[in-house]
Amino acid sequence: MKTLRILAVDDHEMTMLGYKFILERIVFDNYNILVDTANSYEAGKEKIEDSASSFPYDILLLDVQLFPPNESQPHNGEELGKLARQLVPHSRIIYMSSFSDNYRINTILQSVNPEGYMVKTDIDPITLEDAIKTVSKGDPYYSAKALNAVRRKMSNSFDLDEKDRKILYHLSVGTRTKDLEQHVDLSPSAIENRKRSLKTKFETENQNDMALILAAKNRGFL
Repeated sequence: MKTLRILAVDDHEMTMLGYKFILERIVFDNYNILVDTANSYEAGKEKIEDSASSFPYDILLLDVQLFPPNESQPHNGEELGKLARQLVPHSRIIYMSSFSDNYRINTILQSVNPEGYMVKTDIDPITLEDAIKTVSKGDPYYSAKALNAVRRKMSNSFDLDEKDRKILYHLSVGTRTKDLEQHVDLSPSAIENRKRSLKTKFETENQNDMALILAAKNRGFL
């Protein structure tokens, strides 16, 4: 009987133990399931590196935020996913995150191209088992909220580059225009030009930033 090796990386110990408890009890034809855990970027990185030289994990379950929200740390689950793509390219990645906004989900889908994304509020023993079985067979899996973000993104007749999406996101969380250059690698004049272009795309010319944000949310970009 084959062993399906899974690594779960999450900074919440109880969350990881819950995944391990559920997954190692799945009845899966011709497979035993073995779940390893790590509670930080560095611990996850070490386990992935160790596995790369011997037996890479079949599936990686990654949280996006690998530290308390009030702490500033240099690495997150998105970066760990990018690293995993280099070290263990055949391992399948499923993100399991509390982030459900379109911006975060579509950014990770673009940068890491994971095999799955599950919003934590969608996860229960049935959906978790379904995700593992689906992804292990080579098919993608998205929970309900994640799939809605993907569908809304696909329904748009135009796309935005990373800088445009960052401008929209930081405006939506209350960043003032004059402070955007701290988050987007552009000059103040270039930011203003992009804002005008965004308002044209979203048909909010001559309206304030709130109108732009609402239009972007309605179109699935936030």
